[in-house]
Amino acid sequence: MNVAGRGIGRALLGSGLLAVTVLGGAGGYGIGLMTSAASENAGGAVPLGWVTPATDPSSTPSVPVAPRKTPKPDHTEPMQADELSYRTREFDTEKNVRSHITVKVPRNWWMTQPDPKLLGRFTDPTGKRWLRVESGFTRTRPPADSMALRMEQLRDLPPSQTLTFLSHDVDPVTKAATLAYTYIPPIPPDSETLRYVIVRWVVLDSSGFVGVEMSSTGLPQDKAALLDVLDHATKSVTRSDSPL
Repeated sequence: MNVAGRGIGRALLGSGLLAVTVLGGAGGYGIGLMTSAASENAGGAVPLGWVTPATDPSSTPSVPVAPRKTPKPDHTEPMQADELSYRTREFDTEKNVRSHITVKVPRNWWMTQPDPKLLGRFTDPTGKRWLRVESGFTRTRPPADSMALRMEQLRDLPPSQTLTFLSHDVDPVTKAATLAYTYIPPIPPDSETLRYVIVRWVVLDSSGFVGVEMSSTGLPQDKAALLDVLDHATKSVTRSDSPL
């Protein structure tokens, strides 16, 4: 299902979209935050990539654009969905409100949170797969709109990050929007490895607006298991809010 929207950015902890920060790096939060919801109250941020002065182009040499990279394969054994077992975890996120989140995640994945606590992240023992769950924002946007905004944002990534959209759709019943894509992070140690990302915007009440955004990230060979992780989280997630 195709959707359209306006571009939006977000300057986020250790990742995000400023030219002076990095995607997929600092403190291990990068890709998760990059795939976060262009959160419901996001502010403007310059997309990652070349930044040039606003001068007369006829008098300024063009800035070279790095070509698309060819990823190097990661031969890690694929994660298997039937080998995963799940348990319920609880944590709080804080932005506009404090959201208490419960969600089922793989049993042996360890949890971390940034400061401020915009999200919870659960990482597998290899450090190569993770689930990010974000909330704490005001519910103001339908999932389809959040997905469209994120797609436009991602299109601003430089060619060297080899972004490829794989699918995007909206569930006609639940209204959840799901986006899948691959890309190469810009800095070591992941700057040669293709990452497979599935982002989902989930409605949790009658408003029809995004209540929780989640992304499941890993390697291309993990596709089926990453979707299983995301589906378990989608079916189990709850959110209850209180003032900050």
